[in-house]
Amino acid sequence: MFVFSKSVMSARSIHIPVAVHTVIELLTAPLLMVAPFALGFGLLSGAVTVALGMLMMSLAVSAASEQRTIPLSAHAGFDYAIATVTIFTGLAVGILTGEAIATAFLVGFGAAHMALTALTRFSARGA
Repeated sequence: MFVFSKSVMSARSIHIPVAVHTVIELLTAPLLMVAPFALGFGLLSGAVTVALGMLMMSLAVSAASEQRTIPLSAHAGFDYAIATVTIFTGLAVGILTGEAIATAFLVGFGAAHMALTALTRFSARGA
């Protein structure tokens, strides 16, 4: 069994600053809102996807403003929630409607957003 020491783990850890995280969200939230139209999602999956994109965009805008309206810890929690809901929405769309493209897009997008959130250093120092 191989055990990493604390110094090895911290040397290999990647941390994205909150400012970079916010820029990525500001660039990808419109992608989430446009995808249903570009990829031909059904009505229900399209509406949910646009709503998730709007929620993600509003959260990113609140973090990008000079005076944050929510604490960074709450932002992190909301990001995890959005990623989780996006993944489960994709799975539900696949089970209920059989829309393979919508399912793949939503699950992939949710997983990527979860990874982005997990790699972000949510601290004022990283802002």
